[in-house]
Amino acid sequence: MLVGYSSSSEEESEAATAQNTSCSRQFREEDDGEGDYPARKKAKTEEQVPKTSRLPLPGCLLAMFPEDADPQAEDSTLHGGRLRTFKHERGNWATYVYLPYHPEEEFRDLLEELLSVAKAHGVTLSAQEEFHLSLSQTVVLRHHWIQPFTQSLQAGLVHCKRFVCSAGRLRVYCNAERTRTFVGMEACTGHAHLLNLVQAVDRTMTEFRLATFYKDPSFHVSLAWCVGDMTEQMEECMKKLQSVVDEHEDGPFQLRLDCAELRCRTGNKMFRFPLEQ
Repeated sequence: MLVGYSSSSEEESEAATAQNTSCSRQFREEDDGEGDYPARKKAKTEEQVPKTSRLPLPGCLLAMFPEDADPQAEDSTLHGGRLRTFKHERGNWATYVYLPYHPEEEFRDLLEELLSVAKAHGVTLSAQEEFHLSLSQTVVLRHHWIQPFTQSLQAGLVHCKRFVCSAGRLRVYCNAERTRTFVGMEACTGHAHLLNLVQAVDRTMTEFRLATFYKDPSFHVSLAWCVGDMTEQMEECMKKLQSVVDEHEDGPFQLRLDCAELRCRTGNKMFRFPLEQ
């Protein structure tokens, strides 16, 4: 089944200036200040978080924001053929909110088998560099919005509790620009909890006049992708791919997502928001 979705938003807005500092639970930030931008005041936390090394930018964000000084960054062949979906402007930060998935060896073995089956049917897929379940669209955030944006997220998530969800059904997805096709594993439990998190995230997006999440979301973990609109080719082998999942050596494979921490990545900065136990 094809589900079309937009992987980005180009909507610009006025920055919200209200800051909420009364939340009892504090988020953690992993940060490396970029030389291109002035230093900013760190968000207050209960414990001082040591500065960490620079986080590697995911390939999808590298493709969105190539550096002006590096003409090679404009070459899509250097990013697996991926095309950036944002017009590059210094000070714009691609931002999205998600739940991380930490794969085990069993999952990686299954993924290799899925890629092999897809290739035998004429579709060459590339495994995702990291695995997560999205709770927002990818939006453009101005650098000086980062602190109030993350503080707003923190305030909205203060009463959200941890939970576990699982996924096992494969689906085909294509971005709105029809430039990339994905195979994802759709969540089959925890839907109500996921919607509660989306509502909290959407409130922050609305506050900053950014695009909210999809009206009828298909919560999923993307497994692999390919360049272009390959939905027809993928649909032709979906039954075979699903049989690989269902006939796994120890029974039908179920991806288990421990939803204990929500994250927000903006550029090369990542903010962690632990959920209540």
